[in-house]
Amino acid sequence: MSVGDIVSVSQLTRYIKGIMEHDHILTDVWIRGEISNFKLHSRGHMYFTIKDQNSRIQAVMFAGHNRYLAFKPENGMKVLIRGEVNVYEPYGQYQLYAKEMQPDGVGSLFLAYEKLKETLQEEGLFDESRKRPIPRFPKKIAIVTSPTGAAIKDMLATLKRRYPLAQITLLPVLVQGQEAPASIVRAVNQANAANQFDTLIVGRGGGSIEELWAFNDEGVARCIVASTVPVISAVGHETDFTISDFVADLRAPTPTGAAELAVPDVAELLHSRQVLHNRLKRQMKLKIEEHQEQLKRLKRSYAFRYPLQLIRQKEQELDTQLERLQRASKRHMSDKQQQFQLIEKALQRLHPKGQIKDAQSGLKDKKLRLEKSMTQHLSRHEQRFNHVVSELNLLSPLRIMERGYSLAYTEGKEELVKSIQQVDAGQKVEVRVTDGVIYCQVEDKQSKHS
Repeated sequence: MSVGDIVSVSQLTRYIKGIMEHDHILTDVWIRGEISNFKLHSRGHMYFTIKDQNSRIQAVMFAGHNRYLAFKPENGMKVLIRGEVNVYEPYGQYQLYAKEMQPDGVGSLFLAYEKLKETLQEEGLFDESRKRPIPRFPKKIAIVTSPTGAAIKDMLATLKRRYPLAQITLLPVLVQGQEAPASIVRAVNQANAANQFDTLIVGRGGGSIEELWAFNDEGVARCIVASTVPVISAVGHETDFTISDFVADLRAPTPTGAAELAVPDVAELLHSRQVLHNRLKRQMKLKIEEHQEQLKRLKRSYAFRYPLQLIRQKEQELDTQLERLQRASKRHMSDKQQQFQLIEKALQRLHPKGQIKDAQSGLKDKKLRLEKSMTQHLSRHEQRFNHVVSELNLLSPLRIMERGYSLAYTEGKEELVKSIQQVDAGQKVEVRVTDGVIYCQVEDKQSKHS
């Protein structure tokens, strides 16, 4: 092993703890064993050892979980515990963190109860959305229970006292033992087949988990779910919970409580009816007094005392209103006619023919203005042109030549001869005069400085 592979005690313990925390068996395991070294801490936590013939494991059950225990654990007691196995890091030892605990005598039944509960819950049979309301005023009620137990006596007495109008039918069944589940299923099916009951109460009095086990049967649970008649489950005491309680449309804490939930209290109904009756009488009395007072005011009114004068007055008012309506109608018609005329004129102005006529008239005016402007423009430029021509004539060489002057050009090159240096003896020149050209030949040249 190299130095790089060495880990500390804390790292090793934390590594083992991580492995345990990711093991699906160790995170939720049931253990059967015997309690020893039991200690109840002042804060409510329980520390003990759970052991069998060959092994033992330290265990702890915190106050948040043990407060729901229905018994007091003691040394030597055989129990069934559900919890999580993990590492207590300060000592590097694994221990059981208990979450649930049951005496081992009912452990197998409890495991079967939890398994069936989980299965039915996953199927959605416990969902409130699928449960039906219990009729408020049932006419016929069927009770599925033992005919000899105290539960039926309490339910019958409560139903008769609270709501004697309901017809009660007892469907006797076995409520404990191997034959009990089948007996309960037959009775529930008979109640549905009769098609005459509004409510069905299924239950029995209190007892141990073994005595209540018939109501944890899967067949009984599915029969209750399939019932077309709303079912109230009334099994045991308030702290007892069975599978029938979870699948029924309503769970009652006790059989007597089921009877109270199944029917209203006639005394309360009569009291409520009397309260409503008294309230209705008061309201009717107030309404009658109000209308009587209104009738008195009407009788004292001018209309009832002098009906003929009122009719004449209303006739005059009607004439006045008719005249006002006529005047208003005339004004309205006049206003509308003026609006119509304005709109008609506007439409005529906007009509294509009118627009074309206006455009033609405008075009004619513009043409006249253009012609006038062009004439004035040409006149101004003609005057200017004549003035410029006069000035050019004054400077024109032709006018100078008319006074006896001429211009000499070299032959071929068409250059104006301004100096004797431009020509030689024998060279031809062209002399331009007013009325033509004279072709000459230079015989000799002489500078004016020689």
